[in-house]
Amino acid sequence: MCCHKGNKTQVISSLTNYLFYKLVKHAKEDFTLLREAWTLAIEALSWIELQRLGERLALAKAARQLKIQDSKVVGLAHKLVFETLRRRNLLDFIIDRALAPHTLGDLKLGPQAFLRLYTYETRFVRNDFAKAGSIARLGRSILGWRELKDVEEALGRILSLQFDDVLKKIGDRERIALQTYNPLWFVKYCFRLLGRSEALKFLESTAQPSPIYLRINTLKASEENILRRLESEGTRTEKISQSTCAYRLLEAKTPLVKTRSFREGLFYIQDKASCLATEIANPAIGRTVLDACAAPGAKTAYMAQLMQNKGEIFSIDYSKRRMHVWKRQMKRMGVKIAVPVMADVRDPLPLRLSADLVVLDPPCTSTGAFSKMPSAKWRLTKRSGLHMAQIQWRMLQQCAEHVKEGGCLVYSTCSVTLEENEMLIEKFLKWHPEFTLVETQPKIGLSGLRGQSECQRLYPHLHNCNGFFIAKLLKTG
Repeated sequence: MCCHKGNKTQVISSLTNYLFYKLVKHAKEDFTLLREAWTLAIEALSWIELQRLGERLALAKAARQLKIQDSKVVGLAHKLVFETLRRRNLLDFIIDRALAPHTLGDLKLGPQAFLRLYTYETRFVRNDFAKAGSIARLGRSILGWRELKDVEEALGRILSLQFDDVLKKIGDRERIALQTYNPLWFVKYCFRLLGRSEALKFLESTAQPSPIYLRINTLKASEENILRRLESEGTRTEKISQSTCAYRLLEAKTPLVKTRSFREGLFYIQDKASCLATEIANPAIGRTVLDACAAPGAKTAYMAQLMQNKGEIFSIDYSKRRMHVWKRQMKRMGVKIAVPVMADVRDPLPLRLSADLVVLDPPCTSTGAFSKMPSAKWRLTKRSGLHMAQIQWRMLQQCAEHVKEGGCLVYSTCSVTLEENEMLIEKFLKWHPEFTLVETQPKIGLSGLRGQSECQRLYPHLHNCNGFFIAKLLKTG
């Protein structure tokens, strides 16, 4: 009997030790993952501040620099960076008051990035003193205590600051800028463009993650077979009724880019508004198309699909890095009719070509896509739209030279500014009376402004996609 009890005690003791070992092991693994993710996020935010990089490029650069390949680490860092950048002006507002009489700009890049991440985690994820203490220790382990010793007192003030009371003491538009996480100049611009009520809805939508859309690639398989494959991989979608091949993502058990369907090119992750612009272009089978500013390849691949890989597409971009991505995408998507051309569309093109269709989706301020590219908000100024319009004008001028009589020029941006859209089209039509606006079909968005009813505008708060502008111009003579 005693022997039996001894064995039982030994078993319980062994089980307890095993469970304790597993608990400690998991805790160490979780801390390692967290530390690497925060290290990556701090480095990426520092690169964004130093070189004005986009968030994805900065994360990729930092991951290479730190030799981090773990998808869980990168995924967590990605979320930390995006959500921190999304709220950057309000985070800085809180931090500056906690640091007074100093400001965030007085600090080195590492402590700057850490304070932004710390404020996001402690004020927007969970306001918890115990968690704040563990994050502070995490920061010291990454940056060293010397780097953070001058901001130790500010960490506590960040937790206790009642910024709702502070917001009541500032002006209406300044308060809206902070509450919607948008630059003040952009709030003022949207009020003039849309009116206060509609502008508030639009500005609030920029703070929310936008839906993810897939474009089914019928060059590889039938739509029905692709949908069955997606379902078998745990990916649930919903058809967009106004679109030919666009689907909204409802659920994904595996990250989309990790699925076999993605690797085989059965779909492309492409916003609904971008799909619409290509469908409005409506490239005909067997025709010649010029795709300006083509990389990374969404438009080229979709046009090849609509053309059933019959005809020619000349895809132009100036960036070697982006054209490498373009080539990989064309191979993945099964595109056989696209020819890459390295050139700057602002200058005369190295092509003697009259195309049936020219598609121009130029660099823009991305003011319609802040929810997907939050870092763009903080790189822009109130003059950025005018600056981009000058670049877009040069590109439009060059593209016009390559449209044959009876052909079309389709112009689109993911911007909501008048300077980059309707005002540019007005100027173009004055300089080029041989072109005329034609109706953009299918009709999903609102009519263009300044009397350009043939054009379309899409807004995230109305159409659940990027803000977008699309114009279609027919060359009549």
